Amino acid sequence: MKTCLIVDDSRVIRKVSRHILESLGFAVEEADNGQTAVAQCEAAMPDLVLLDWNMPVMNGLEFLGHLRRMPGGDTPKVVFCTTENDVAHIREAISAGADEYVMKPFDHETLQIKLQLVGMV
Repeated sequence: MKTCLIVDDSRVIRKVSRHILESLGFAVEEADNGQTAVAQCEAAMPDLVLLDWNMPVMNGLEFLGHLRRMPGGDTPKVVFCTTENDVAHIREAISAGADEYVMKPFDHETLQIKLQLVGMV
């Protein structure tokens, strides 16, 4: 079973994302900020990370930098899930190591399409 770590400070977004991912057959873990997510990745590297941009403690971009420098951190597919929708943010996320980008709010179909694009479903 593929594993996914949802990193988002919004409990509602984590709940919605978990529901979608579990229906697609993922085992899901959650973190409410990047720092917690780094610790979880050190313990067990996920196959997929759904990552929010704006979070307290450590934001998504900072987390992504940490992740990609960790042993095995180049392996997980990373999908940024955020309200930041301008081209500059998208370009910054991709150049920092994100694999794909999805706008909030998203639905089951939209997320499934993005996961197909990165080879996760």
